[in-house]
Amino acid sequence: MVKHIVFWTLSDAEKSHAQEHAELLRGKFKALLGVVDGLEAIEVGVNYNGGEFDLALDCTFTTREAEAAYQKHPGHLAIKKIVHSIVAGRACIDYEI
Repeated sequence: MVKHIVFWTLSDAEKSHAQEHAELLRGKFKALLGVVDGLEAIEVGVNYNGGEFDLALDCTFTTREAEAAYQKHPGHLAIKKIVHSIVAGRACIDYEI
């Protein structure tokens, strides 16, 4: 199994809409379940404690290959366009469990 975790910092203009963005992204990412082979679980959340990052994405894949295929999937690429329009920063980690 592989974990793919991403943290985003919203642009200053978007910070007040963090919950709305999380709900939009959660729906779009959840729509990939059953569509992207090997995607086992996916969740988007808002950081309620403040700090460096505003939103988080947590994905679980069956294999590294499944995670790599997800990166190129048209559904994921469409979501990336939305994300790029609202974020100022990003951090990511991928690891095996």
